Amino acid sequence: MHIKTKDFRVKEGDQVDLADWATNIAPVYTGKHAYKQLLEAHIARLSAQQQLLYAANSHAVLLIFQAMDAAGKDGAIRHVMSGVNPQGCQVFSFKHPSADELEHDFLWRTTRNLPSRGRIGIFNRSYYEEVLIARVHPEILANEGVPGRPKDDKKLWKHRYRSINDLERHLSLNGTQIIKFFLHLSKDEQKNRFLARIDAPDKNWKFSEADMAERGFWDDYMEAYGKCLTETSTEMAPWHIVPADDKLNARLIVSHIVLERLESLKMAFPQVSAERRAQLQAIRKTLEV
Repeated sequence: MHIKTKDFRVKEGDQVDLADWATNIAPVYTGKHAYKQLLEAHIARLSAQQQLLYAANSHAVLLIFQAMDAAGKDGAIRHVMSGVNPQGCQVFSFKHPSADELEHDFLWRTTRNLPSRGRIGIFNRSYYEEVLIARVHPEILANEGVPGRPKDDKKLWKHRYRSINDLERHLSLNGTQIIKFFLHLSKDEQKNRFLARIDAPDKNWKFSEADMAERGFWDDYMEAYGKCLTETSTEMAPWHIVPADDKLNARLIVSHIVLERLESLKMAFPQVSAERRAQLQAIRKTLEV
């Protein structure tokens, strides 16, 4: 397997047109058995890195997943993080904001769920919804009570991009590793997955008429995502555009990128002083009596 992270990373300053980014590429696995072996190897390494993360207690990790409906966010999170200790990892899904959340600034409901040092936090959708769905559906802004909302909403989006970048810079400088994924699904593949949900009785619960309604805004979402990725991919917190038409391939790419970032931290277990080792040996002798 050979995955080059740079092939999926959006460099700071890049102008993103999603039509130029593939939704499907040659698989990095040779078959389902090879996929399973590769993913299991990634999971084992990720589990070891999580133990180091917790023991070192110097970094937090925030994984952000954004995508169109049926792109495979839930599956990627479930499979890639399957070997992680639940005590050291939390997943938060952000849907329509509650009445209480609407009484706060647009970053409030997500920032209160940020991971602490030594832990991994996963945002299944995130504060980025506020420059995506809120941009595609301007009526949402009316419910947010934005004070002094400019007549030209371009200024509002510019302000929100800046707020997001400032937040992520602050978090990065204070030890939070932010890893962002846009799972790039084609419209045809979304149709096939919707049909599969309708045809399989055990998947009927996954299908929502709201998903079909949002599909009607596909081009608007692609434009909103392109602008978002352009404005918020930074050196400290870059976006990764992952081809998502092949779910297995997408999971391997995601797990590789997460592992690469964690292993680059070169974390180590805390060093034990000679005095402490002597104390432990004394305790050991007491236990052996």
